[in-house]
Amino acid sequence: MTPSSPDHRPGPVTSHSTAHHFLAALVDLGIDYIFANLGTDHVSLIEEIARWDSEGRRRPEVILCPHEVVAVHMAMGYAMLTGRGQAVFVHVDAGTANACMAIQNAFRYRLPVLLVAGRAPFTIHGELPAGRDTYVHFVQDSFDQASIIRPYVKWEYTLPSGAVVKEALARAAAFMHSDPPGPVYMMLPRETLAETWDDTAMPSYGTARYGGVRAGGVEPARAEAIADALMAAECPIALTAYLGRHPDAVSVLERLALVCGIRVAEFNPVTMNICQDSPCFAGSDPAGLIAGADLGLLIDTDVPFVPQMVKAADRLRWIQIDIDALKADIPMWGFATDLRIQGDSAVILRQVLEIVIARSDESYLKKVRDRIASWRPAREAVEARRMAAAAQKGARGAINPAHLFARLQALLSEDDIVVNEAVRNAPILQQQLRRTRPMTYVGLAGGGLGFSGGMALGLKLANPTRRIVQIVGDGAYHFSAPDSVYAVSQQYRLPILTVILDNKGWQAVKASVQRVYPDGAAQRADAFLSCLCTGREDEERRLVDIARAFGAHGERVGDPDALDLAIDDCLAAVDAGRSAVLHVAVTPL
Repeated sequence: MTPSSPDHRPGPVTSHSTAHHFLAALVDLGIDYIFANLGTDHVSLIEEIARWDSEGRRRPEVILCPHEVVAVHMAMGYAMLTGRGQAVFVHVDAGTANACMAIQNAFRYRLPVLLVAGRAPFTIHGELPAGRDTYVHFVQDSFDQASIIRPYVKWEYTLPSGAVVKEALARAAAFMHSDPPGPVYMMLPRETLAETWDDTAMPSYGTARYGGVRAGGVEPARAEAIADALMAAECPIALTAYLGRHPDAVSVLERLALVCGIRVAEFNPVTMNICQDSPCFAGSDPAGLIAGADLGLLIDTDVPFVPQMVKAADRLRWIQIDIDALKADIPMWGFATDLRIQGDSAVILRQVLEIVIARSDESYLKKVRDRIASWRPAREAVEARRMAAAAQKGARGAINPAHLFARLQALLSEDDIVVNEAVRNAPILQQQLRRTRPMTYVGLAGGGLGFSGGMALGLKLANPTRRIVQIVGDGAYHFSAPDSVYAVSQQYRLPILTVILDNKGWQAVKASVQRVYPDGAAQRADAFLSCLCTGREDEERRLVDIARAFGAHGERVGDPDALDLAIDDCLAAVDAGRSAVLHVAVTPL
């Protein structure tokens, strides 16, 4: 067959924009959703999505979010249950700034998020397609847009050309999914998105060959050293916060705790790390445990305790096992350890467990059984205090939070996922609203309040059959962009239950001032600048109306005897496919 044969004639040249290849790369990477707050920088992507839809092409589903904090937190909630990072589209520097607080949370949660922002066009006189054509393109041009968010991302990149878009996205995905996972940031100049490329000139990248790096176990000698220390200890303890991000790690820790007689505490937990019905579960206050311990394990925790409050910690021998042992992104950490190991805690603890089981004889096993049995009086005393606290209902207009959480515990199921943004009341929630199954609890990992609304929506999106219960203080509720939360809930049929704890202000601010200046002027004058209302009789904060504006069911409760009925009504609304908000007047500031 000669070169001039019809079979060798070049076929028609097909050209597509960078935006087309960008979407194709997202599909190749397995991105399910784009959580989006769009702007003038996204015109080529909007056009390409419309073209794909007209052709019936499969693409990631777009979830429009009226505020960026909701978009990022939704991506986080989805990633927490699935382990798969999703895309978030925001508008140039303004959208990046709005998203920054939520990205800080994603960074501290170690959750994969692909944050994609446009860049203001760089051409002014019409030299290239998609150049500057409106006022805002001039005022949104910045010298260093990434500086807004740089401390809280693992990787950043400005796409210089569509020729490398698929490789750049594959690299972004590798960074965000590599241990420890986290958010990444890509900027797309408007002209770059509008570039047109001959498809035959675009290289193809196998995304699997650009995959992430997973943490593993530890060499046998160090696993044996940990086992030696545990078996020699008379009172070992373990402190953890986010081990439960992998459900299999929970069962491994529980088995190791039972085999070695380890008491496990969760200080500021991010996930459920050990079944709270386990005889080895020791609550959320590590101070008492540390005082009587001779060996401590720090397992997947950023802040195991507050050092200035727990001086006895210095005398213990500590072993650290963490997916992020060095805490390189926290400039000063301050927790000394004698053996520091970075790796997958589930793998490492399983290695240690196998060694302990192989070495255990009846004498050792009896010693451990006796040790666990000796904890029973202390556990019974804790349970008695918990029940006594729950029995105190409080008064009309000042419901006791412990009673509220106990009633929720009675009416929720073990499979319901609780998102705890109760802030100052968070420890009380942990005591009363007990979780027994992995991935049924989400706490605050980062420094930004307002995470729970968007996170609840993302969790619901990832698992539509589960009830998601957001519990949030009234101060944090304001930060969460609640109108955006319920707009998204309504538009995409994602019903969640929100419980607002209204103590009329930011109690955490008041308590912080009192710790530093217990006898100061603010204390004497009761002037903490933390109240969100004046307390006048004609002043009523109708927080549920924000949700009602978007079709949600709303209840406001000030009488403790009306709690059960209100909770039941809210749960019925959620089960029927409608979000619900329960606004509860709790003990005030």
